[in-house]
Amino acid sequence: MRIGIVCYPTFGGSGVLATELGKALADEGHQVHFITYQQPVRLNVYNANIFYHEVSVPTYPLFDYPPYEIALASTMVDVITNYDLDLLHVHYAIPHASAAYMAKQIIKNKTGRNVPIITTLHGTDITLVGRDKTYEPVVTFSINESDAITAVSQNLKEETYKNFAIKKDIEVITNFVDVSRFNKKPFDAFKKVIAPNGEKILVHASNFRKIKRVDDVIKVFAEVSKHIPAKLLMVGDGPERHAMEELTRDLQVTDHVRFVGKQEQIEEILAVCDAFLLTSEYESFGLAALEAMAAKSIVIATNAGGLPEIILQNKTGFMANIGDVKSMSEFAIKILSNEEALAEMKEAAYTHSLHFDIKNIIPQYEEIYKKFCRQEHCTYL
Repeated sequence: MRIGIVCYPTFGGSGVLATELGKALADEGHQVHFITYQQPVRLNVYNANIFYHEVSVPTYPLFDYPPYEIALASTMVDVITNYDLDLLHVHYAIPHASAAYMAKQIIKNKTGRNVPIITTLHGTDITLVGRDKTYEPVVTFSINESDAITAVSQNLKEETYKNFAIKKDIEVITNFVDVSRFNKKPFDAFKKVIAPNGEKILVHASNFRKIKRVDDVIKVFAEVSKHIPAKLLMVGDGPERHAMEELTRDLQVTDHVRFVGKQEQIEEILAVCDAFLLTSEYESFGLAALEAMAAKSIVIATNAGGLPEIILQNKTGFMANIGDVKSMSEFAIKILSNEEALAEMKEAAYTHSLHFDIKNIIPQYEEIYKKFCRQEHCTYL
């Protein structure tokens, strides 16, 4: 089958999932065409079935803001026409679903062919950005005009119905993880550099936006470090980073915290992680938490959004109310102080992550594709 995947190419969850999905589909024999403004960060392997099409956005003095959506739709039309795509699978509603609708109508007008659109909703395209009155009418329309709609968690499905007048069924296909990639043996030399005296290693990874409440991560760590020798790795970058560096100084933990920026090989870091901290105000699913679990790390998180769908309370990790730094700190101290209980919970986290292994999720997307498959391209379905 010939599939067009439209996504953001960045480190965010939607781009990561879309890229890993495309790579897995290519391994299954499908021809996959990525359409975006730069090469996705996880698109780091060669596969004869993978194609990348860059969206070029012309700049003119007339435009304060170059019209990316129009350029994207035009590129979709070009790729559909020249590579005879069977369908478009767009990730993150804004602006991909509306651009896909525009491309679909152009193709229909030119050739009479109806190109199916599958839209996968990921989170802030629904819960934050999409609810803005500026975007809501277009988001609602383009989702309803999609031929199939999926959401990465039950919580996100419910939020979508609550906030938008969606008239179609939304199928939940959860985020996934390539467990084989994250189940790595810790690299002792690397661990020794981070924690030379055998300190416990805590990790946080995000885009450092306010919704992630990264200050709570620092506060939890500051409390933990009063009781247990520990180090904290802050993975990622974003608008809150400078303020967080200041906070480490205010809380006098600067010597024990490393800001390591964006990391493509996050699995190497998670392999040495004892506890992963995710203190977000909202997570539609929590892909970073799932990756940590696949790497045999416990997760300490907020009871927010879709996180209860992947974290088993007191079995694979711990959840507390948003902003409850005290409870998260107490749990971290308790579990990190007990080697036997920590090892047991790490194994439980890994075992639970197997339910979300990529091998279990890809067939669910293929079942949707099968509904729109043209006979001549259905060899692998």
